[in-house]
Amino acid sequence: MNEMTKLSGLTRATGISALHEGYMPGFGNDFETEALPGALPEGRNSPQKCAYGLYGEQLSGTAFTAPSHQNERTWCYRIRPSVKHSGRYEKIDVPYWATAPNVDPDVISLGQYRWNPVPHSDQPLTWVTGMRTMTTAGDVYTQVGMASHIYLVTQSMQDDYFYSADSELLVVPQEGRLRFATELGVIDLEPKEIAILPRGLVYRVEVLEGPARGFVCENYGQKFDLPGRGPIGANGMANRRDFKTPVAAFEDRETPSTVTIKWQGQFHRTRIGHSPLDVVAWHGNYAPVKYDLRTYCPIGAILFDHPDPSIFTVLTAPSGVEGTANIDFVLFRERWMTMEDTFRPPWYHKNVMSELMGNIYGAYDAKPNGFAPGAMSLHNMMLPHGPDNTAFEKATHDDLGPEKLDNTMSFMFETRFPQHLTRFAAQEAPLQDDYIDCWDSLKKHFDGTPEGNWD
Repeated sequence: MNEMTKLSGLTRATGISALHEGYMPGFGNDFETEALPGALPEGRNSPQKCAYGLYGEQLSGTAFTAPSHQNERTWCYRIRPSVKHSGRYEKIDVPYWATAPNVDPDVISLGQYRWNPVPHSDQPLTWVTGMRTMTTAGDVYTQVGMASHIYLVTQSMQDDYFYSADSELLVVPQEGRLRFATELGVIDLEPKEIAILPRGLVYRVEVLEGPARGFVCENYGQKFDLPGRGPIGANGMANRRDFKTPVAAFEDRETPSTVTIKWQGQFHRTRIGHSPLDVVAWHGNYAPVKYDLRTYCPIGAILFDHPDPSIFTVLTAPSGVEGTANIDFVLFRERWMTMEDTFRPPWYHKNVMSELMGNIYGAYDAKPNGFAPGAMSLHNMMLPHGPDNTAFEKATHDDLGPEKLDNTMSFMFETRFPQHLTRFAAQEAPLQDDYIDCWDSLKKHFDGTPEGNWD
């Protein structure tokens, strides 16, 4: 019987051990959880001697002096302090993971772009080597902006661990199932769910069902939060109780391991002799979380017109400008359409925000053709966009009875910064060269009469 099993009496298939498995509900809650009874100190954070011979250590997600309602930190009680999980670093090359600022002079980012699903590779790819950056925005050095990625994962990380010092990651699966074994517990993730992995959190990614493909929004700025509902009130949209944070789980394994760190857009690796996932107990509000997108409660118009797409915001990462997000994560899922005398698809517009969309499954109502599950599109800031001619003609001539918009789930990463294409997005990803032509067949209906020519 190994040391880990002696301690806990229960072993996960991955080697993670805990007294119980599961999740704790709530978003931004102050949690406490222990994998061994009595491992969590009561009434204090840093006792002279921690139970089980553990080390007390704080993981801070905000500055110490951040306002109390924004302050995020977690106290960890671990087998070794994290300084034992860090040694001499060597720089390594991760060629397809780019970081802002990343403006390629040979790439034109100005335009309306759409990509077919990025195909899986025959090569074995892990969470790190399988990341493919599509766009970058802002500046990681000043901690503003974002990057959008596609991940292609076919292989579990074996005694390899990762964390980003640059960003928190919002993970949106589209195909396959992954397990994120983190310092603070285990998250199993599948399509129609999302996860947030905080900046500085160490984890290993395993393939439960592959190959796995999905989308990632890398947030360099302030953390994701729930949007204010304003006059909507206390309920609807994404409710706090539907977010799930994992219970404590730990590994006590003496085995050669590597830890890869993303820091200022560079990648470094250090070698250690044990697993860094050794937090036996923790309490705080800085932790990974997952959310089932099927629990999102859409809000919309019930008489005429329809609100701005911001009504579908799941998460927002604020900027220094009130009401203008560093990033909004917006969800377009199944819902009823009941508006009278209204053009129901998203209307034509251009705005100051840059919009990167992805399709999780089904068809998107504004683009019923050519936007397959796994596909992405980009409409950069101040560039016009809207429904293609097929969607326009249908919406203009339909009998407007109540209609269930079904079998659809798409999302948008929206940012106040222009998004710059990477060389991969411009030259290697399956770009639809004819996407811009989807508006060519839009007709002129103006004929000088109030009725117009709608034939």
